[in-house]
Amino acid sequence: MYRIFALLFGMFLMCGCSLPRIAIIEDPLTPEEHLKLGMAYEEKGDFEHAIKEYQAAVKQYPVAYFYLGNIYFKESQFDLAEKNYQKAIQKLPDNPRPLNNLAWLYYTQRKNMHEAEELARRALALAPADEKATYRDTLDRILEVIKATAP
Repeated sequence: MYRIFALLFGMFLMCGCSLPRIAIIEDPLTPEEHLKLGMAYEEKGDFEHAIKEYQAAVKQYPVAYFYLGNIYFKESQFDLAEKNYQKAIQKLPDNPRPLNNLAWLYYTQRKNMHEAEELARRALALAPADEKATYRDTLDRILEVIKATAP
Protein backbone atom coordinates (compact mmCIF):
# COMPACT_ATOMS: atom_id res chain seq x y z
CA MET A 1 0.00 0.00 0.00
CA TYR A 2 2.78 2.40 0.95
CA ARG A 3 4.59 1.71 -2.34
CA ILE A 4 1.49 2.52 -4.36
CA PHE A 5 1.03 5.81 -2.47
CA ALA A 6 4.71 6.70 -2.92
CA LEU A 7 4.52 5.90 -6.63
CA LEU A 8 1.36 7.96 -7.13
CA PHE A 9 2.73 10.84 -5.06
CA GLY A 10 5.96 10.79 -7.08
CA MET A 11 4.01 10.86 -10.35
CA PHE A 12 1.93 13.71 -8.98
CA LEU A 13 5.03 15.76 -8.20
CA MET A 14 6.65 14.99 -11.56
CA CYS A 15 3.65 16.27 -13.49
CA GLY A 16 4.09 19.71 -11.94
CA CYS A 17 0.65 19.66 -10.37
CA SER A 18 0.11 21.53 -7.19
CA LEU A 19 -0.98 19.76 -4.05
CA PRO A 20 -4.68 19.76 -3.36
CA ARG A 21 -5.87 22.51 -1.04
CA ILE A 22 -8.34 22.22 1.74
CA ALA A 23 -10.83 25.04 1.94
CA ILE A 24 -12.94 25.73 5.00
CA ILE A 25 -16.25 27.00 3.75
CA GLU A 26 -17.88 27.54 7.10
CA ASP A 27 -16.17 29.22 10.05
CA PRO A 28 -15.97 26.67 12.87
CA LEU A 29 -16.02 29.41 15.54
CA THR A 30 -19.03 31.40 16.64
CA PRO A 31 -18.77 35.19 16.77
CA GLU A 32 -18.76 34.93 20.58
CA GLU A 33 -15.80 32.55 20.40
CA HIS A 34 -13.99 34.97 18.09
CA LEU A 35 -14.61 37.75 20.62
CA LYS A 36 -13.27 35.67 23.51
CA LEU A 37 -10.28 34.54 21.48
CA GLY A 38 -9.57 38.15 20.57
CA MET A 39 -9.66 39.09 24.24
CA ALA A 40 -7.19 36.29 25.03
CA TYR A 41 -4.84 37.44 22.28
CA GLU A 42 -5.12 41.05 23.43
CA GLU A 43 -4.34 40.07 27.02
CA LYS A 44 -1.15 38.40 25.81
CA GLY A 45 -0.22 41.46 23.74
CA ASP A 46 -0.77 39.72 20.39
CA PHE A 47 -2.68 42.61 18.84
CA GLU A 48 -2.42 41.38 15.26
CA HIS A 49 -4.34 38.20 16.02
CA ALA A 50 -6.70 40.00 18.39
CA ILE A 51 -7.67 42.42 15.62
CA LYS A 52 -8.44 39.54 13.26
CA GLU A 53 -10.64 37.85 15.85
CA TYR A 54 -12.49 41.05 16.74
CA GLN A 55 -13.10 41.75 13.07
CA ALA A 56 -14.60 38.28 12.73
CA ALA A 57 -16.94 39.01 15.65
CA VAL A 58 -18.22 42.53 14.88
CA LYS A 59 -21.24 41.57 12.79
CA GLN A 60 -22.81 39.63 15.63
CA TYR A 61 -21.08 41.35 18.56
CA PRO A 62 -20.71 45.07 17.93
CA VAL A 63 -18.90 45.44 21.26
CA ALA A 64 -15.92 44.12 19.28
CA TYR A 65 -15.68 47.62 17.75
CA PHE A 66 -14.94 48.88 21.28
CA TYR A 67 -12.15 46.33 21.68
CA LEU A 68 -10.74 47.20 18.26
CA GLY A 69 -10.73 50.85 19.29
CA ASN A 70 -8.78 49.98 22.42
CA ILE A 71 -6.11 48.11 20.49
CA TYR A 72 -5.71 50.88 17.95
CA PHE A 73 -5.52 53.41 20.79
CA LYS A 74 -2.76 51.37 22.47
CA GLU A 75 -0.87 51.27 19.18
CA SER A 76 -1.27 55.05 18.68
CA GLN A 77 -3.39 54.51 15.57
CA PHE A 78 -5.73 57.23 16.72
CA ASP A 79 -7.79 57.59 13.53
CA LEU A 80 -8.63 53.88 13.56
CA ALA A 81 -9.35 54.01 17.29
CA GLU A 82 -11.72 56.94 16.78
CA LYS A 83 -13.56 55.22 13.91
CA ASN A 84 -14.04 52.04 15.90
CA TYR A 85 -15.23 53.86 19.02
CA GLN A 86 -17.70 55.79 16.86
CA LYS A 87 -19.01 52.53 15.37
CA ALA A 88 -19.34 51.07 18.86
CA ILE A 89 -21.27 54.15 20.01
CA GLN A 90 -23.55 53.94 16.99
CA LYS A 91 -24.26 50.23 17.55
CA LEU A 92 -24.32 50.38 21.37
CA PRO A 93 -25.69 53.83 22.28
CA ASP A 94 -26.40 52.85 25.90
CA ASN A 95 -22.94 51.45 26.61
CA PRO A 96 -20.82 53.99 28.53
CA ARG A 97 -17.45 52.39 27.74
CA PRO A 98 -17.03 53.49 24.10
CA LEU A 99 -18.37 56.93 24.99
CA ASN A 100 -15.82 57.28 27.76
CA ASN A 101 -12.94 55.92 25.70
CA LEU A 102 -13.63 58.21 22.76
CA ALA A 103 -13.81 61.13 25.20
CA TRP A 104 -10.46 59.99 26.66
CA LEU A 105 -8.97 59.70 23.17
CA TYR A 106 -9.96 63.30 22.45
CA TYR A 107 -8.63 64.37 25.85
CA THR A 108 -5.22 62.75 25.27
CA GLN A 109 -4.96 64.43 21.87
CA ARG A 110 -6.38 67.72 23.15
CA LYS A 111 -8.86 67.87 20.29
CA ASN A 112 -12.65 68.12 20.08
CA MET A 113 -12.71 68.99 23.77
CA HIS A 114 -16.33 70.14 23.83
CA GLU A 115 -17.39 66.93 22.10
CA ALA A 116 -15.23 65.04 24.60
CA GLU A 117 -17.11 66.77 27.41
CA GLU A 118 -20.47 65.76 25.92
CA LEU A 119 -19.32 62.15 25.46
CA ALA A 120 -17.97 61.99 29.01
CA ARG A 121 -21.22 63.40 30.44
CA ARG A 122 -23.24 60.79 28.53
CA ALA A 123 -20.92 58.04 29.72
CA LEU A 124 -21.20 59.20 33.32
CA ALA A 125 -25.00 59.28 33.10
CA LEU A 126 -25.05 55.70 31.75
CA ALA A 127 -22.37 54.29 34.03
CA PRO A 128 -23.27 51.74 36.69
CA ALA A 129 -23.04 53.13 40.22
CA ASP A 130 -19.90 51.16 41.07
CA GLU A 131 -18.04 52.58 38.03
CA LYS A 132 -19.10 56.23 38.25
CA ALA A 133 -15.77 57.34 39.77
CA THR A 134 -13.84 56.27 36.66
CA TYR A 135 -16.22 58.09 34.35
CA ARG A 136 -16.26 61.12 36.63
CA ASP A 137 -12.46 61.26 36.46
CA THR A 138 -12.56 61.42 32.66
CA LEU A 139 -15.08 64.25 32.75
CA ASP A 140 -13.15 66.18 35.42
CA ARG A 141 -9.91 66.02 33.44
CA ILE A 142 -11.65 67.21 30.28
CA LEU A 143 -13.25 70.10 32.16
CA GLU A 144 -9.84 71.10 33.54
CA VAL A 145 -8.42 71.37 30.02
CA ILE A 146 -11.45 73.30 28.77
CA LYS A 147 -11.20 75.69 31.71
CA ALA A 148 -7.43 76.16 31.22
CA THR A 149 -7.81 76.94 27.53
CA ALA A 150 -10.86 79.21 27.83
CA PRO A 151 -10.25 82.82 26.79
